[in-house]
Parts: sequence; C-alpha cells; structure tokens
Amino acid sequence: MKILIVPDSFKGSLSSQQAAEAIEEGLAGQLFKIEKIPMADGGEGTVDCLVAAERGTMMRNFVTNPIGKKIQAEFGILKDDKTAIIEMASASGLLLISKEKRNPLYTTTYGTGELIRKVIERGYSKIILGLGGSATTDCGAGALQALGVKLLDENGINIKTGGFYLKNIKQIDISTQNKYENIELTFLCDVSNKLLGINGAARVYSQQKGSSLEEVQILEDNIEHFAGIAKRDTGINITEFNGSGAAGGLAAGLSLIFKSHFVSGSEFVINATNLKTKIKNADVIITGEGELNSQTKFGKIPYKIAKIAKKYKKPIIGIFGSITEDAREEYEHDYLFMSELCEKGISKEKAIQNAYLLLSGKVREIFKELQLN
Repeated sequence: MKILIVPDSFKGSLSSQQAAEAIEEGLAGQLFKIEKIPMADGGEGTVDCLVAAERGTMMRNFVTNPIGKKIQAEFGILKDDKTAIIEMASASGLLLISKEKRNPLYTTTYGTGELIRKVIERGYSKIILGLGGSATTDCGAGALQALGVKLLDENGINIKTGGFYLKNIKQIDISTQNKYENIELTFLCDVSNKLLGINGAARVYSQQKGSSLEEVQILEDNIEHFAGIAKRDTGINITEFNGSGAAGGLAAGLSLIFKSHFVSGSEFVINATNLKTKIKNADVIITGEGELNSQTKFGKIPYKIAKIAKKYKKPIIGIFGSITEDAREEYEHDYLFMSELCEKGISKEKAIQNAYLLLSGKVREIFKELQLN
C-alpha cells in the first residue's frame, strides 16, 4: 500500500517536516510504501518545501528580528540559480519573539527588507516571498527603510520602525529606488484582505499579534496616513488590490518599489511538488495542520489536498490539533476519517507540548480502527 504523507505545520508545536516524521513513526512496523512531502502555503516551512521540491540550496544571513535583535534567517536558492525564495516569517515572524514582547505598534519588517536586499546584492533577480506568520503591522515600512527608501518626518529624518511611528511620516522618497526596477517579486499568499477597513491588516490580524482593541485603531489610522502619503508622493494607491492587507501590509509597502504580483501560496506549492500526480498514484493520503475551522476552505493546504483526493477518488485521513464544532460538520464529507489531538480530556496546552507523540499515536490508532494494512 502506498501512503502519501502531506501535512502542513501544526503552528506552535510542529513544523510540517516534524509532523510528517511523526506520522511516519506512527506507521512503523507496517509494510507500507511511504512518501513524505511536508507542505506549506507561504508561511513557515515554505522555503524548506520548495527547496526540496526544486532541489535547490539553503542559505543563511544575519538580519534584524521584529524587535531589533540580530538573528540568522534562512532563505533558499532554486535550481535555476536566478530565483530566491524567502519567508518573511524567518526574519519578521511571530514565532521569533516571546508572547510578552509581541506588539505590532513596535515590531518591524526591517529584517525582511534586509534579507531581500542581501538576495538582490547576490545577483538574484527573481524573488518569491512567502507572507505567512507575520509579527508586524507596519505596512512594510521597516522593509522599505532597509531597502533604502526614505520615510521622513517633519525634520527630514527617517522615522523609527514600527506601526506606531507611521503617523510621523511627512514624505516618502523613492527617488533612488530605480535599482529595483528589474527585480520580479512574487508574493505567496492565500489571503485576499485589502489594506484598510473591517477586513484590513489592522482590524483582522493585529490582535493575534499582541494588540489591544485601542491599539488596533491606532494602527488602522496610521496605515491610512501612510497610504495617503504614499499616493501623494508616488502616485501609487496601495489600498485597493486584493492581498494588500497580508502580513500587516508588507505587500502593500513593497509594491511601491517592486514589480510585484500575487499567487496562491498553496497552489504554488502544490504545483511545485507535483502533488496532484502523487495523490493520483497513492492508495491513502494523510494530511493535517494545527486547526480545522471555518477558514480552512479559503485556500488552506489540507482542504486543497482533500479536494484533489476527492477528484481522484482517493481516501484521505485528516488529523488536526483541534477541530471546531462547525468545521466537523462542514468538512465531514471531505475526509474518510477526521481526528484531533485535543480530545479525551487533553487540553490545547498539553496537545501542543506533546504534539509529536500524540500525532504518532493517533496514526496508529486510526489505522488499527480502519484496519488499513
């Protein structure tokens, strides 16, 4: 029997690679032919996934994390030796800082800008940028400053980094940025939120990153101010395109200096890994991620995989950290079997702490129950 293991990450506990290994361990001792493909949709794990699929190379550079500390961030070079793949989460991600230090009023995308600059300095003209996992709501201001854009206050001095200081911008100077005109920037993202409003960068995501309700309004106002100055000084309206609200507005800010476009992160990874053919040739597919909820159908990897499996009439097992009540009913026809780690009195905290062992054990339990051998 051919088993295809294709999980996304279990955020806060397991990377997609670790999840795949845990699932494989749960199948130990069985006479299965196993193939593991750790998946991603633009967030954590995207570089690993694409570098493996494209037989590329992993590289590292020192950059600034969201609160100003120096860290090493990974990026990938694909086999064409022209294309670099970057996760903004590796330089400006939420998981890089402790909960008590998370506050998008002050966190910055400066490190992501440094990583982009270093890649360009190495001679790469095509950049794929995954937008998931952001700790920031600075509209990409920090990244722009790292790339040489001047965000000037009333005294002609560059503003401090962080969403709080966007209100101080009086002028945006991109006059020296024609050096980026031949750089092609592709955003990997399955979020279509625009920059401002009820579904915008601040209102939808900032509380998840550490903001209070009062701070959300401050960020909304400051982003609106930034966008107004940008339109006045560059002629570019960064508020209207779908995806401009992704990663705290990072894509909106970077669109001021780069030729850029969006593609679905999950679709990009699915195509790069030749996943449809692999699903077609498998007997059983196992997928999963941290939570199955009402948002899963909007481009999440496990949902996309389930739809492909259904097309080829392949049985698929979905294992999740947790499953919301509405999701259990909504997706029950998409999977042969669904299960969660948070059950039988297991709290979310305990599930996160023991995710690897719980996931392995859950796989053994499911295969025994379904008599798959």
